[in-house]
Amino acid sequence: MRISVPDSSWQGVLDDLPVEVVEWDGKAPQPEGQLDLAVWPYTLDPSDMAAVDASRIGLIQGQSLGYDGVADVLSAGGRYANAVDVHEDSTAELAMALLLAAVRKLDVFAAQQAEGIWRKSWTTSLLDRRVLLLGVGGIGRRMAARLDGFGCEIVRVGTRARDDEHGHVHGTDELADLLPTVDAVVVAVPLTPDTERIVDAEFLAALPDGAIVVNVARGRTADTDAVLAEAGRIRYASDVFDPEPLPADHPLWSAPGVIITPHVGGMTSAMAPRIQAVVRGQVERLLAGEEPADVVVDHRESSDS
Repeated sequence: MRISVPDSSWQGVLDDLPVEVVEWDGKAPQPEGQLDLAVWPYTLDPSDMAAVDASRIGLIQGQSLGYDGVADVLSAGGRYANAVDVHEDSTAELAMALLLAAVRKLDVFAAQQAEGIWRKSWTTSLLDRRVLLLGVGGIGRRMAARLDGFGCEIVRVGTRARDDEHGHVHGTDELADLLPTVDAVVVAVPLTPDTERIVDAEFLAALPDGAIVVNVARGRTADTDAVLAEAGRIRYASDVFDPEPLPADHPLWSAPGVIITPHVGGMTSAMAPRIQAVVRGQVERLLAGEEPADVVVDHRESSDS
């Protein structure tokens, strides 16, 4: 079996497996011959994949959970798997940090620290508050677990209403009724045609004064102009933006009540061992003649037509 890894940080990781490993970063010329598995670089921009002859690669393993845009650029014959159970915990951790920072106005106190100002002020708390989790997938489940114990009421919202082992999940068609009743919203949905701009002017206007929106999904799940229009009335703490990267002169940088982190949800020390485990699992499946896990884009049929 022949696989490619994107950089030298993978050196030695797969030495105990019966595989030939070559280094390829997805930008240099594609290695000659067939690759059974190509580990794609950690990037949110799949555009380099357009130049790849995917028919000579059994599987492209991404290092990101999101895969928006991959289907548009992956050539016929290609298969792509996303990185499940790699970033969810770290992203939920950051979402929790952003929520707490917004609730306790840590950004305000940090600005006072920079000026050497000792000024006390009252803040809100998560205690006795209603927090809406928009998205009940991997990140949403981890976020619910982290919120447990903070003394808040959790309202979960998915694509459709249903009950599961944790209780009731509301459908997105109930958002208009739910939003006026909550104190905070955590957005953790995949980017799809249904979720693009889901956080729009109507969504934000429905929230009560002082509400908090935390976004760890994708930048295009929120209407940036709508966020700017409501900044100050609500607080917005986000790791994802549209556009991204956020230009230095963008008004969001100085908008009142906005906390910005530069899309670093999964960029922690926890990533390397988890993505390595995912790749090892894929290699072991392929060696055993099994189908790979978590294939989210499959263009093999289009290459046969």
